[in-house]
Order: sequence, then structure tokens, then C-alpha cells
Amino acid sequence: MSAPRLRESSAPRLTDPRWRMLTIGLVMAITLVAFESLAVATILPRVSRDLNGISLYGWVFSAFFLGNVVGIVVSGQIADERGPAWPFAGGLALFATGLVVAGTAPSMGILVLGRAIQGVGGGAIPAMAYVCISRSYPESLRPRMLAVLSSAWVIPGLAGPAVSGFVAEQVGWRWVFLGLVPFVAAAGAIAMRPLIGVGPPSEITRTRNLLDALRVAGGSGLVLAGLSVESWWGTPILVVIGVAVALPALRRLLPPGTLTLEPELPSAIALRGFVTFAFFGADSYVPLTVTDVRGTHSTFLAGAALTAATLGWTAGSWVQERRFRQWGSHRLMTRGIALIVVGVVGMIVIATTNIAPGLAMAAWGVSGFGMGLAYSAISVAVLNSAPAGREGATSAALQLSDNLGIALGAGLGGAAVALTKSMEWNPRVGVTVAFAVALVAAVAAVLIAPRASKRTAAT
Repeated sequence: MSAPRLRESSAPRLTDPRWRMLTIGLVMAITLVAFESLAVATILPRVSRDLNGISLYGWVFSAFFLGNVVGIVVSGQIADERGPAWPFAGGLALFATGLVVAGTAPSMGILVLGRAIQGVGGGAIPAMAYVCISRSYPESLRPRMLAVLSSAWVIPGLAGPAVSGFVAEQVGWRWVFLGLVPFVAAAGAIAMRPLIGVGPPSEITRTRNLLDALRVAGGSGLVLAGLSVESWWGTPILVVIGVAVALPALRRLLPPGTLTLEPELPSAIALRGFVTFAFFGADSYVPLTVTDVRGTHSTFLAGAALTAATLGWTAGSWVQERRFRQWGSHRLMTRGIALIVVGVVGMIVIATTNIAPGLAMAAWGVSGFGMGLAYSAISVAVLNSAPAGREGATSAALQLSDNLGIALGAGLGGAAVALTKSMEWNPRVGVTVAFAVALVAAVAAVLIAPRASKRTAAT
């Protein structure tokens, strides 16, 4: 009798039978998303040259993440009503469809369409992972599970850029998309059974947010389109209409006080948007800087910089897990964001001087480490503050902030790159502006962080 009592009193582990298969399923799904993300970022300079579509470079990222906005809101709503299994399955189906459209695209515009479809499906995968963490794992295991999910980026970070670069050079970039379709089916087959066991909350709150999600995505798209058009009158009209369409809907989708930076949960969710804007708004243009701006045309070197960031992110996430109680969320957030600032400044130096482009690996590795510290700390702060029965909606709001930040960061950078191309300026001007915009967002995040962490400090 003593052994069972000892077992029950021991600290819970992710490998315990209760969570083992769910952990494996979530890790596999995130690994798939990670591989695709790093693969597309690595090969996109080659794709844009092949399809003559540099003017739509930023839209390849923005379309995916604006699609995420729709996917995460709808999946979060369904998860709060029926559980996470079926929105997860639907997300995988749309993700695979988008891969097929992108892999067979005859033009950059069709590629953007495929990325948008893929984004709607892909938005459900991490959103459902957050729902499962909040609803199934005890509070003591959440920081570790978030670190494990970050570790799911390690193998894709090591192999993804190299494999995708090799496939693009030896077989063709289209197979970087098409070759992932069988793995999507395999991931779904493994993950679905444990996900079915994670049901809806005991108290169900029904909401209907699809129209608002479409308004946010559409309005944000109009803003980015306005910044991309070569018209002195078209830009302000599209931007004003886009803001008018998106802002009221965004206010309804986010927790009250998010847009006005009210303390604790609202500011934590807003902070994630600023942090992802800063990091991914720069990350999207690291490969372009290395290959085209600096003239190396080395897919390997561009991929190595992304690999360094991925490994740095994973290391930072594990440091967060081990130091959370000692440092508290405020110190983790501010130190992490400060390192992102250092990395972005490093990329500006690489883009504007003749310093060795290989240093992009060091600069972006530092930024990735900062993301590991800050991103996971914000995640824990939000999940620990989620109201009971609203885990899906809170996770959806967090993912909405994430993806809107990425879409706007990549889109604004893309507008700068497109303008540089149309004006026939030196291409380094466009990427430098993209990095500068990301730097402004990172500085803003430093200022917001204290408001986001009042209740998440170590105890």
C-alpha cells in the first residue's frame, strides 16, 4: 500500500499516463507547423525570383497569419462548446489543402491564396494546444509543457532549413509544400485520440465571433494593401476603411481593456502582439537580407540564421521554465525583449554595412533566445489568469494577438520592400525600414511589460 501512496504524493510529470499521449500528439502537431514555417521562410527568396513576385513577398507571410486570425477565433469558440478535437481535425484538413494550392501555384498571387487557406487551418493547431494545456494540465506543469512545445522546434530548426533548401535546389521548391501533405495526415491520426478525451468545460459560454474575425482579417488586409499601393489617394482611403472595419471587431474579440492596456491579463495579451510584431516583423526579412541584399544567394546561410534563432528560442524557453519562480514574469519579459532589441539592431548593422553576413546567425540567435524568455513567460501569465470555462476564448485572444502582430509586422516590412522595388532603390533600404519598424515595436513592448506582470511575479 505504501508504493501507491508514494506515487500519488509525488510531483506530476508530463510522462504520467494521464498526459503522455496528449503530450506526444501536441508535440508532433507543433513540430509539423514549425517545419513548414521555417521551410517557407528559407525558400521564399528563391520562390519570389522564380515567380517574379517580390512585390508580394510580405503577403506570403501576412496572408498566412491573417488566415490564422479567422482560424484561431473559430476554433477557440468551438473548443469552448464541443472540445478541441474537431476544430483541430478541421484545421489539419485546411492546412493540407493550403499546402496543395501553394505547391501548385502558377503565380505569386495564387501562392498567397494558398497561404491564406493554409493559415485558416494552421491557426487551429496552436490554439487547441493552448486549450489543452490550460484545461488538462495542472498549473505546476504548464511552464514545462510550454517549454516542451518550444523544444518541438528543435528538430525542424536543425533540419528544416537545410532540408527545404536541398529540396528546393535539387527537386524544386514546390515539393517543400507538397511533400508535407502525408505528414499532416500522419500527425492527425496520432493526435486525434488523446484530443477527443479533452472535452468542453463544465460551464459553456456560447459566442459567435466568426464575423468579427473576418472583419479583423479583412480590415487588416485593407490596411496592408493601402500601404502597398502606389497611389497618393489610395493609401489613406484603404487605411482608414481598414481601421474602421477592423478596430470595433478587434475590441469585441479581445478581453476588455486590451486596447487601452489595462493591467495584468489585458496588457499581457496586448504585449504578445507587440513582441511577435517585433520578432517576426524582422525574422521574415532575415533570409532576404542574407541572400539578396548582401548578395550571398546562399539558402544554407539564410537557413542557418533561422536555425540559430530556433535553437535560441528553445534554450530561452527552458531557462524560463527553470527560473520562473526565482525571477518572476516581469524580469523574464523585460530581459527577453531587451535581447530581441539587440538582435534587431544587429540585423540593421548587417543590412547597412559590409560586415560579414554570417554574423546574422549570432544576431538572430540572440533575438531567438530573447523570444524564448519573453514568449513563454507571457503564455504562463495569460493561462494562469484565464477565467474558468473561458480557456478557449482566452487562448484564442492570445493567439489572435500573436498572429495579428506577425501579420502586421511582416506586412509593413513587405510594403517597404515593395516600395523600394517600385522606386528602383537599393534593396537594402526596404529591409532596413522593415527592421526599424520592428525595433520600434520592441521598444514599445519594453514599456508595456510592467503592466502585464503585476500578478505573475514569483511567489
